[in-house]
Amino acid sequence: MFTIRPATATDTSTLLDLIRGLAEYEHLSHLVTASEATLKDALFGAQPGAEALLGFEGEHAVGFAVYFHNFSTFLGKRGLWLEDLFVKPEHRHKGYGRALFLRVARIAHERGCGRYEWSALDWNEPAIRFYKSMGAVALDDWTIFRVTGETLQRLARDPENVKREL
Repeated sequence: MFTIRPATATDTSTLLDLIRGLAEYEHLSHLVTASEATLKDALFGAQPGAEALLGFEGEHAVGFAVYFHNFSTFLGKRGLWLEDLFVKPEHRHKGYGRALFLRVARIAHERGCGRYEWSALDWNEPAIRFYKSMGAVALDDWTIFRVTGETLQRLARDPENVKREL
């Protein structure tokens, strides 16, 4: 039996284990710096940055979804961004990923969101096929940019100096 429920602060350890499982699957374990303390504060602290769902097979957590609101200036509405969706490999092909995906879609609809968006790694063909089977359209004309670490710190300190460095 598969059930889905919102994650709570007491689920932080379980959620972090699943996040590490996702990172391993994506060959990105070296990028995981989250700890139970940082994750607990980010999701359940005074100013939560995202929400999470946990999927259970019986009593065992086997998957999760993390999502947060963004905003479309063109629509003049908030949207919902699916940051991560993961089901442990040994529990796939049972409809659990689909159930988590659809639960987040339902949340987006209930909250009046104008969009439900996410990204997928280019090499992750099973995920891409799954998303397309759900009616999703790839936005091939967009490129995601990211600034982290020292570059982000430099931008925050002195954006004019960064421009001169470039």
